[in-house]
Amino acid sequence: MRVAQEKQFTTHDGSTLFYRYWPPAGPENPGRAVVLFHRGHEHSGRLQHVVDELGLDDFAMFAWDARGHGLSPGARGDSPGFAALVKDVDHFVRHISDRYAIASSHIAVIGQSVGAVLAATWAHDYAPQVRCLVLTAPAFKVKLYVPLARPGLALMHRWFGNFFITSYVKAKFLTHDPQRVRSYDDDPLVTRAISARVLLGLYDAADRVVSDAAAIRLPVQLLISEKDWVVHRAPQDRFFEGLGSPVKERHLLPGFLHDTLGERDRKLAIDKIRAFIERMFRNPPPVDSLLQAHRDGYTRDEEIRLGRPLPPFSPSGLNFALTRLAMRTLGRLSDGIRIGLTTGFDSGSSLDYVYLNQACGRLLVGKLIDRGYLDSIGWRGVRVRRTHLLRGIAVAAEKLRGKGQTLRIADLAAGPGRYVLDAVAQLPERPQSIVLRDFSELNVRRGQALIAARELTAVARCEAADAFDEAAVAALAPRPNLAIVSGLYELFPDNELVGRSLRGLARAVDSGGYLIYTGQPWHPQIELIARTLTSHRGHQPWIMRRRTQAELDELVRSAGFSKIEQWIDDWGMFTVSLARRN
Repeated sequence: MRVAQEKQFTTHDGSTLFYRYWPPAGPENPGRAVVLFHRGHEHSGRLQHVVDELGLDDFAMFAWDARGHGLSPGARGDSPGFAALVKDVDHFVRHISDRYAIASSHIAVIGQSVGAVLAATWAHDYAPQVRCLVLTAPAFKVKLYVPLARPGLALMHRWFGNFFITSYVKAKFLTHDPQRVRSYDDDPLVTRAISARVLLGLYDAADRVVSDAAAIRLPVQLLISEKDWVVHRAPQDRFFEGLGSPVKERHLLPGFLHDTLGERDRKLAIDKIRAFIERMFRNPPPVDSLLQAHRDGYTRDEEIRLGRPLPPFSPSGLNFALTRLAMRTLGRLSDGIRIGLTTGFDSGSSLDYVYLNQACGRLLVGKLIDRGYLDSIGWRGVRVRRTHLLRGIAVAAEKLRGKGQTLRIADLAAGPGRYVLDAVAQLPERPQSIVLRDFSELNVRRGQALIAARELTAVARCEAADAFDEAAVAALAPRPNLAIVSGLYELFPDNELVGRSLRGLARAVDSGGYLIYTGQPWHPQIELIARTLTSHRGHQPWIMRRRTQAELDELVRSAGFSKIEQWIDDWGMFTVSLARRN
């Protein structure tokens, strides 16, 4: 039996979470690890038998107590949200890599049930470069057994705020192993409740990850329990079939209940996991480049489909036609819609208006339409992205200050630059220089006016420039130690174009400097946008090719930067990443 050391780490919001660490059993540490994520309601102490039975003695083993579980703090079964738990996963694995000097490519991840959904969502949203992923009985869709339970819970949550649901699952429905049944019933650290916001967030994240599983490129092993009374099987199969992983395998375990790794016959599952992990570490990681995804890939296929006109009398075609008509008539009473129709809904002017978030329009009806427009999920996500941008700028400034460097900012597509100047106003020290660039002369004039209004003309300027001109980007002066590209690359599907911009930045930013870049790996309204909104490029339909986080990060890596931190909204739409120049 391997002996666990009890440890703690600090996660993204300052909370201190508990975890167990089992050092490698051999005299040497080969720098390899397995990280385990427990089922819902449970904790890391119930994974001791998995550590022992896997028999991977030359691997360090880690398992946390998720917040609200086991020995970690927080109301039992609760969290600020499911997205916060996913970000906890990211910080936990980063902590292991930094604290124990284990490269992420030498880490295997095993997730069970809710822990499997956390791991899969992390793989989708953060695109980690771990060696492989093992998912057992992922809770992509929990069996609630009550008609309309999910919409009912959502309605109650909207009306009354957060509340808790006690699990109906008895231990005898989890495993045929009588010892595991007794230990589950007698364990005081088993959490019987789950909060409504965590459960609803679990459902939403699972829907997104299953529908967009092609974005996950890690080697994946999926174990499905045949007699699972807790979660549905169909979403697990859809997830596997949609996976973009170059290496994937699925195993159906006959007669198994939900606690796959705690079942009476779990040796069958443990043996498959051990063999998969050993095989993944015996061979180098599979070569899997996404640099040509703009030419051949599932998001390219989606882009082509969105560019094809719908049959004029189809229900969808009529619906989108009516939406376009409403926006171009009654919608013009809304200032936000009118700006979008004039300059493009993806223009810097539109984004600046969305950031302000002040409903304006002609007559009361115009203001009401504008408020509905500003409260659409896409624009809400954009405003969260702004918050994350400000956070990223603050983190980069703090790191540079720790190195004794004065901040020098350059933004390649700033629009009027309001968010950059807002971020600067919150810093403890004024930057040495601020260079705001944009392709639009209108935005440049507005940026100059904002700089003057903020009394920053001594250190800041706004100028017209092409963010995709590699030589012009490389010639940035003063040389920035923090470059920002926000809301730009996601508007242009061509990776070669983005690559030129990033190569220019790599020449402009000194070693040890930083890059903040944004992405849009997923959007629930991507077809609505393509069928009804226009872009800044000649008022053409705003058709986006989604660039997955894995693809975007590879472009950044290929230019000579390494991602060190990432933020994402609760809906999984917009990412903000911080990378360091190698």
